[in-house]
Amino acid sequence: MNSLTAALSSADQVLTVGVEEEFLIVDPETGAVAPVADAVRRRIGAPLADRVHPELMRFQIETNSLVHTDLERLRHDLAELRTATAAAAEYAGVRLAASGTALLGNTGPPSLTPSPRYQRMQRQYDGILRGQGVCGCHVHVGVPDRREAVQVSNHLRPWLPVLQALMSNSPIADGTDTGHASWRIVQWTRWPSAGPPPFFSSPEHYDALVDALYATGAIMDRGMVYWYIRPSHHLPTLEFRGADACATVDEAVALAGLVRALCTVALADVRRGLPAPAVDQTLLNVAYWRAAHDGLEGSGYDLLSGRRRPAWKLVGGLLQRARPALELSGDLPFVTDVLNRLRSGGSGAARQRAAYRRRHCLRDVAQLLVEQTRPLPQPAAPVRASAR
Repeated sequence: MNSLTAALSSADQVLTVGVEEEFLIVDPETGAVAPVADAVRRRIGAPLADRVHPELMRFQIETNSLVHTDLERLRHDLAELRTATAAAAEYAGVRLAASGTALLGNTGPPSLTPSPRYQRMQRQYDGILRGQGVCGCHVHVGVPDRREAVQVSNHLRPWLPVLQALMSNSPIADGTDTGHASWRIVQWTRWPSAGPPPFFSSPEHYDALVDALYATGAIMDRGMVYWYIRPSHHLPTLEFRGADACATVDEAVALAGLVRALCTVALADVRRGLPAPAVDQTLLNVAYWRAAHDGLEGSGYDLLSGRRRPAWKLVGGLLQRARPALELSGDLPFVTDVLNRLRSGGSGAARQRAAYRRRHCLRDVAQLLVEQTRPLPQPAAPVRASAR
């Protein structure tokens, strides 16, 4: 047993995990966004209704899982939320779609959800909101100690672009192929506080940077800290928020499993006193753009070796890094199965493009998104409960 495995085995508990999924509400015939999220939410019954929330735009909706310690229960939870929300959308005459961007874009006046906070954002940031309404998948991992949380964030920085490549799912916007696997990232980085996180020397350094963002007007509250990984401003978690909305439940669960495993390994390294890899911020930004451009079907920049490599080679390195934690939790078979399906069937972005290129018809893409979003009646692969 090596020192990392020993450190993982001696940990007193499995890290908790929860997932927030953002979806588009779309017209089933055209794929155009439909600003009727309130009508959809009204049709969701208790007890799930309390876990389905409005988002920035009235054509978006967000679901929140419960807190879990094993992936099987998380998968059941997310499937139940997707099924109920998709059914409510159909009853309202629209559909639920998991994609990072709207197929026909959102370039007109913002269709904001009526709330004082969003109205203030519109007044303060104006044109940045045009074209927003992008959707992501956020993973919360329980790391309640803020000093450890910022150190874990430092350790995860080299792996953020690889996670983005894995779940890139927004190649089409404004009615055309953007040439990027994740156009959502391009749109999202218009916010002055968005992007890969800097290296934090301490929780005090983190707070000082957030205070500076507020002082300059780059953010109007801590909820607008849009770094792709951050200590949550209202929960005792480290929140990964860099991935597009995942096309399927299994992809969302695999993402959650990988993020938790990376956090688990990083936390063990932090407690052993190992330093985080030195990653230049400019190169991290470039690596993230490369991942958003190519997704899984191209190449990426390896921040640890300083070389451009095939995306799947980088995924292999990420899996190797996460493997000790995945083995101990019993999640390795499921995560490996989902990765194999992505490799054989293509990423969410590749599947969208394949649907579009058949007839250059956005309706075909919309139908694909709707079909993928609603879960299958049975799991596509078994998920083992935690072995710890």
